[in-house]
Amino acid sequence: MPLDLANVEPSNSAIIVVDVQNDFVSGSLAVRDAEQVISPINALLKLPFAIKIATQDYHPPNHISFARNHEGKKEFDQIVIFPPAELVVGKMLEDERSLEGLEQVLWPVHCVQDTFGVAFVDGLEHEGLEVVRKGCDVGIECYSAFEDPWGLTNTGLKDKLRNKEISNVFVVGIAGDYCVKSTALDAKKYGFRTFVIRDAVRSVSDNGLEWIEMDKAGVEIIDTAEELLTSRVLSQ
Repeated sequence: MPLDLANVEPSNSAIIVVDVQNDFVSGSLAVRDAEQVISPINALLKLPFAIKIATQDYHPPNHISFARNHEGKKEFDQIVIFPPAELVVGKMLEDERSLEGLEQVLWPVHCVQDTFGVAFVDGLEHEGLEVVRKGCDVGIECYSAFEDPWGLTNTGLKDKLRNKEISNVFVVGIAGDYCVKSTALDAKKYGFRTFVIRDAVRSVSDNGLEWIEMDKAGVEIIDTAEELLTSRVLSQ
């Protein structure tokens, strides 16, 4: 299908570079071939987007998603987590979503605050990007660059984009089946026209289900960064 960039222009478009961090590229939770996203992302960052965002997983050492913090559990086991009571009390949710328990994969320790693993990977041209940190709360997992799955905490990204009058969001990075997908789905939910660039994404699983889910939600998939780079719409 031809790339449709109707109503896309630099002044109303943003790029979100998701979690291109040491631990996801070569560290404790490395995603296979993740280093291959660096070159296409750097090329995309040269385009004149109105705002350029880089996200970081930024966990405290005792984060709920780490297997070592659950006695008797191993890495990649699954548990059910519930919203922390102290955050629920008195909280009015925008969309009245459910506060029921959610399945949680228990991960190796990764992207701990103020460690080498949390830093952006060498080679990523991240200078000048606006940084959004997520997963900072001990008791909440937050794959999305916008908010946790219960909507109890948010990063301020939605308001940042709206204040810049952004209409179109282009999402790239790691991992496609977790933080990229969640970010894209939330962007679409909040009314942004949302694109994910396939060759600038790497996933944990090879099953490809994340692409089906995003497509069904109305996220637009661009197969290669080159398609965007050679379009006149976002050219310098």
